[in-house]
Amino acid sequence: MRDATPVPPPRSSTARASRAPKKGRHIDPIGYDAAKKVKGKKRHLIVDTLGLMLGLNVTPADVQDRDGFLPLLKSVRRVFVFLERLFADGAYSGAATAAAAKRTGKVVLEIVKRSDAAKGFVVVAKRWIVERTFGWLGRCRRLVKDFENLTRTQLAFVQLAMIRLMTRRIARLCQSS
Repeated sequence: MRDATPVPPPRSSTARASRAPKKGRHIDPIGYDAAKKVKGKKRHLIVDTLGLMLGLNVTPADVQDRDGFLPLLKSVRRVFVFLERLFADGAYSGAATAAAAKRTGKVVLEIVKRSDAAKGFVVVAKRWIVERTFGWLGRCRRLVKDFENLTRTQLAFVQLAMIRLMTRRIARLCQSS
């Protein structure tokens, strides 16, 4: 026969579970870009004249564009030593950034600014090339929003998107000839 003493219910540990971080223990830092009012990460790209990616740097959103530019230029310059001129938007302006570009990569940094009279969206020469590349990346489901917690995962998905884009272009060229 069994003992008729009631067994007390086990203590729950819900208090500890509710305090656990929602995004995991190992996530890369995110920031807040006050100018664009966006929380997350920024992608800094260097592309060629066709819009194909030469280099990518992913930083928290609170890092200024000109601060994320120099590490990107160093990594791109190691592979593409023949670069002579870079076109950038107004966020990369400044004497210190231009001097660092000249010193690091022996590259002329040319700032392409939009007209002060322009309102809304206006196509600006040379800047549309990198904006088109961001549009191509936006067609990939995982890159539409900032879903990735790890920077290396986001870098990998951007590289996969560019590989897919280039292989489709090569396949189209092979089919037409």
